[in-house]
Amino acid sequence: MTDICFAGVTGWTAPPILEAIRASDDLALVAGVSRSSAGRTLEEATGVPADGRVHATVAEALAATHVDVLVDYTSATAVKENAAAAVDAGVHVVIGSSGLTADDYAELDERARAAGVGVVAAGNFSVMAALLRRSAMMAAEHLEHWEVIDYASHTKADVPSGTARELAETLAEVRRPAPGLPADDVHGPFEARGAEVAGTRIHSVRLPTFVVTTEIVFAEGGQRLVLRHDPGPEPTPYVDGTLLAVRRVADVVGLRRGIDSLLFA
Repeated sequence: MTDICFAGVTGWTAPPILEAIRASDDLALVAGVSRSSAGRTLEEATGVPADGRVHATVAEALAATHVDVLVDYTSATAVKENAAAAVDAGVHVVIGSSGLTADDYAELDERARAAGVGVVAAGNFSVMAALLRRSAMMAAEHLEHWEVIDYASHTKADVPSGTARELAETLAEVRRPAPGLPADDVHGPFEARGAEVAGTRIHSVRLPTFVVTTEIVFAEGGQRLVLRHDPGPEPTPYVDGTLLAVRRVADVVGLRRGIDSLLFA
């Protein structure tokens, strides 16, 4: 049995994942982290039948309960500290929160290797999003020009989204896109060309009705290829990928980015 602490246990993503953990015969929810519900039982805070309590911090939860895997669906401001606390305690980590930089991931990888634990981090735990990433990597082997459009809710604070950033950094491992017009030759504010992440231009759109939609446009020789993942308003797309990572993270030492690293290993 794999004992799980869920950070962000009262958040938007949690309910279907918690229900899937409850329904499984090899996973157990033993602790949660939520400052607003600290001190309550898991069942009181989430409505999901489970023993254990909700704590204010990851460090408090790990000190009170045996945990094999920390699942983090919190925020850009909390995830780094949460992951570090778990790794230092010898606990594997599955990160669904966005906001970590490439330097943060490098530091976390080094820390996890030193502790002999695994970390699986994905900007998006949807299996379809993983297929988009893998398809984009295949396309980048043959095409030189692309840009990413990153859509999310008008209330999402971090830009670009973790999904778009992760996609750009993954594509850079294949190749960087051919450069466009230099900044000095652009008429008007260069910011209109979007942010550059690992060589890829990313345009972040923040409007109501979007969750985290990712689109990559390849263009070459009078034609275009558009790949787009467009999730609906419910968090159910992230259940299968999260549970896959929970079940496989103990096989990893150090950091892996994206569930495609598990699906297509």
